[in-house]
This record gives sequence, structure tokens and C-alpha cells, in this order.
Amino acid sequence: METNKVVLFLMFLAVSAVFADEDVFIGVNIGTELSDMPHPTQVVALLKAQQIRHVRLFNADRGMLLALANTGIKVAVSVPNEQLLGVGQSNTTAANWVNQNVVSHYPATNITTICVGSEVLSALPNAAPILVNALKFIHSALLASNLDRQIKVSTPLASPIILDSFPPSQAFFNHTVKPVLIPLLKFLQSTNSYFMLNVYPYYDYMKSNGVIPLDYALFKPLAANKEAVDSNTLLHYTNVFDAMIDAAYFAMLDVNFTNIPVMVTESGWPSMGESNEPDATVDNANTYNSNLIKHVLNKTGTPKQPGIAVSTYIYELYNEDAKAGPLSEKNWGLFNNNGTPVYILRLTESGSLFANNTSNQTYCAAKEGADTKMLQAALDWACGTGKVDCAPLMQGEPCYEPDNVAAHATYAFDAYYHMMGKAPGTCDFNGVATITTTNPSHGSCVFLSNIGRNGTFLNGTAPAMDSTSSSAYPARYLNNNAFSMTLIMILGILGLSVVLL
Repeated sequence: METNKVVLFLMFLAVSAVFADEDVFIGVNIGTELSDMPHPTQVVALLKAQQIRHVRLFNADRGMLLALANTGIKVAVSVPNEQLLGVGQSNTTAANWVNQNVVSHYPATNITTICVGSEVLSALPNAAPILVNALKFIHSALLASNLDRQIKVSTPLASPIILDSFPPSQAFFNHTVKPVLIPLLKFLQSTNSYFMLNVYPYYDYMKSNGVIPLDYALFKPLAANKEAVDSNTLLHYTNVFDAMIDAAYFAMLDVNFTNIPVMVTESGWPSMGESNEPDATVDNANTYNSNLIKHVLNKTGTPKQPGIAVSTYIYELYNEDAKAGPLSEKNWGLFNNNGTPVYILRLTESGSLFANNTSNQTYCAAKEGADTKMLQAALDWACGTGKVDCAPLMQGEPCYEPDNVAAHATYAFDAYYHMMGKAPGTCDFNGVATITTTNPSHGSCVFLSNIGRNGTFLNGTAPAMDSTSSSAYPARYLNNNAFSMTLIMILGILGLSVVLL
């Protein structure tokens, strides 16, 4: 027992030293199997509105990387499994991949991580023999571009490769994957990278046939006599997540690796399932993700590694309605594909990092599909009789782009709506406006900047709208009958105002 304590203490020191300067974060995975995938600019608008500062892509989509440029959002890109064989068999192919998908975007797009494949050892076992080569080739390409210190390289693994995971101290890696796993761990150690693990307590709970209590899977408080105890270490576990993380640390210890930190690349809970998945509910998904966020950002660590928090990417941003499989596979998202939140996360106890209840943060936007001429008339009225300061819409000003009626009308509508204190009827504009929970701000165009601190109308009593009012809006625009390109993103808003450091 004393030997175990010494080993645990040394392991704690080693991991602390390697990543003592790294800040823990919560990130979000962005899947794309949606029947109507939002445009990259809409996705980024949602990320910015939610203050999400870490994202993981399952590819290296050029449109997304361009949209993420100059946002400061930290991005993990991926070599998809279908490209793994090419990258793992050719140094040249790997170098070309890095040049095209990383070097050409960096540093404008803040790429921090490359995930090589996804759950390769279990999902694509035939490619396992070339997995480590793929990581090495990608890393060599980064080295050649002097980016090896800025960008980490690893590969997300499925947690079932860890066997006998409870008690965690007995965990070990599946022997069939050790010929690949040990060289992989050597690579991660030599490059100061992460052991990436996908952790899904939902599946462990479902497969346990009642052995694992639901509260234990959801991070709900447990009485001391209900906590799981590792009989070898006497460590107490209050949730499945921590037990799975510690199982990974013990499995690495079993093959003599003690200084590789764990990063969770996927974790979440489905909000809907088939009849045989009764615990895939909105309430349980909300509970799990809310508690996960608080647990990670509280930096409590795990029983085995107290104080060493595990950065985690939530699975996932959107429900993927086009994904194959049971109903639950389509319902892991925080948002629907139109940007409306599936649920409002319960984060009121997480301090200043969160603004949990953002349901009162409403905006007024041009209605999608609204008649262009009616939008133009409403825009003219808002900038004239409505007394909205439309100077930011002038050419060369922050909100001039995108230069179309819908985008400009949204700015004017929202300014008027907030000047009127969001009073009923002030976001109608003869039926061409609608209230949304998405902040339409984009780039340097920040909405509400011309509104009083309490949302009050600064110029006296509000006039009634009519189509004959004069306008202070630039004359060049008043006669523009171009077809409007509606850019208002009906993305919704969620109480996940998480500061992802």
C-alpha cells in the first residue's frame, strides 16, 4: 500500500509539472451530419454569442477554418478516418495535409491541436498498424513549419479499450491493442501531448443493467455510503466520469507511463432516445452536461489526481438529425440545426464564468423570407422617424458589411427595439421583423452599442411607424431594390455563456 501511495504521489507531481501552465477548458465538438447544416459564419456567430472558445472539428473544413479566423477561438482539427491510410503511409501526403489544412490558415485561425483519426483502434482496426506513423508524419510536418510547439498531435480513443475499469486501480489496456498503444504512448510522452479519450458514462450506465445508479452517472450528489470505493486505493468515487479518467491513468501506469495527461475529446448525454432508452431525456442531458461543466471548471480533478482538471469537449454543438443509428445518436446536441437551444444549462452555481439564464437577451431581426420592399420601407422608417442612429451602416463603417437590406434592417430594427426597452410591439415593423435570442453581432459590428444603459429610448416618445416617414438613412440605399440575402441566424441562445479559456 505504501508503494502505491508513493507511485501515486510521483505520478501527481509528474503530470502537474508537465502541464502546470495549461488552463483547463470546456470545449464543444461540431458535427456536420445535419440535413440543413448552418453556414460556417452562422456557426461561428453562435460560438461567439456563447463565448465558446475551444472547438473540435471532425475534419479540417476550409469554410469553417476561414470563418473561425481572427476570432481567437482555439481549434482542434482532425484527419478523418477515411484519410488516415494515405497520411499514415506517406510522409509527403501528411506534409501536404498539414500545409493545406493547417499552415495555410495559421495563425489567423488559432489551430492548437490535430486529432489524427477518431477511435481508430476500435472503429478502424485495419488502420491501427499505421496510426502511430500517421501521428509522427503529421508532427514532422509541423516541425518543418516550426509549429510543433504551438500545435499538439494526438488521436482520440474509445474508452472500451480500457478493460476492468472498476475499481480503477485494476484497469489495464486490451492486450490486442498494446502493440500499437505502447508506441503511441511513447510518442505522446516525447511530444508532451495528451492521451485523448472519449468518455461516455451514458453507455456505461446503459450497459450496466442497473448496477450503476443513474445519479452516479449524472454527477448527482451521493451519500457517503453510496459512493463507490476502490478497495485497493480506498479512493472514493462520486461519479462515473472520474472513475473512467482514473482508469485511464491506472492503465497507463500498468504499462509504465506516468506523465501523460488525459484530455476528454468527447462526453455528453443524449436528450432523446428510443423506447428502450428511457433515460435519454432532456432533463438528464441537461443535468449531465451542466454538472460536467461545473466539475471540470471547478478544477477539482479526480480522486487519483486531485487538482489536475481534465479539459473536456462536450459532444456536441448541434443535434445531428441525418446521423445513422438509433434516435439517441441524433440527439446529443446542445442546439437544434436552426440554432434554438435544446435546453438551458443549469449553471447558476458556477460563479462569474457563466451567465446561466440568458433567456432575457432577445434581439430584433429581419424575418427570414420577408419581402425586400417591405424591409426597405421599414429600414427607412427606423433610420428616419424611428430616430435610430444608422451611421454605423454607412460605407466604411463597422456594420456596412454585409451590404444588403436584410442585414442593415436587422441592425436598425434591433437598435429601435432596445431603445424602446424591448416593449411589446416594438419588434414588428409591419410584420417583417421577429424576435430572436441570437446576438446578430458580427466582426466589429457590435449591436446595442448605441443604446442607453437601461435600454431606454434616448430621444423622447417613440413615433408610430408608417410607410411615408422621411429617413436619415443614406440616399444611395433608399432606392436599392436588390433581392435581400437574409443573414439573420436563428441560432437561439443557451445559458452556456462559458468562458472557454
